[in-house]
Amino acid sequence: MLRVTNLKCYYGRIMAIKGISLSVRQGELITLIGANGSGKSTLLEAICGILPTWKGEILFEEESLKGADPPRIVKKGISLVPEGRLVFPPLSVTDNLKLGAYTRFRQKKHTQIAEDLEMVKELFPILAERAAQPAGTLSGGEQQMLAIGRALMSHPRLLALDEPSMGLAPLMVEKILDTLLLLKQQGLTILLVEQNAQAALKIADRAYVLETGKIVLQGPARDLLSDVEVKRAYLGKDYEEFYDGRE
Repeated sequence: MLRVTNLKCYYGRIMAIKGISLSVRQGELITLIGANGSGKSTLLEAICGILPTWKGEILFEEESLKGADPPRIVKKGISLVPEGRLVFPPLSVTDNLKLGAYTRFRQKKHTQIAEDLEMVKELFPILAERAAQPAGTLSGGEQQMLAIGRALMSHPRLLALDEPSMGLAPLMVEKILDTLLLLKQQGLTILLVEQNAQAALKIADRAYVLETGKIVLQGPARDLLSDVEVKRAYLGKDYEEFYDGRE
């Protein structure tokens, strides 16, 4: 579904992504893990059109994303849940969700949008309860649910998420991860950037490990969970305890 080949991204003269190649097959949940500054978010920004200047090749469903801006990429079927959630605080929960469907309103798909709005509220019942409430008054976890729901309103075929667990309590992190697993089971393809390597590897099919703009390890997520180098660099000695009972 998504294929990235020899991707290079720059901030001025600084090369942030140094020739990355990866693939995401339809129906997979793929995670990118790595320390701060490893290039995870930059990679997502290039795929989603936020970082417009890059070298190499990004193909989505065999079509190049070169030169495509974010609205066009959303129309193609890629939707991003940004780091920090970036909801619109003064607007209601419902209005925030409707904004996620902005490209579809132009196509006059009002019936489908209404159906998807109900789907999102069923997926996150708290959003239905707080439908008229300003988004800025929600808790961090509720805002994360809202950001995911907003992205789903574009009816994506590939959902990209940038650090969805950031700043959330462990119970809320578990709820978010369980939701991603449910969406995957429903057929949605997911590309997850996550600094919490333990959480990401537990739910992913495959994973890529980034360091300073390069992929240094890749493979089935379960294999990387037991990899000595990954344990030492990203998981820490208590990772098995963290996941007791999540099988």
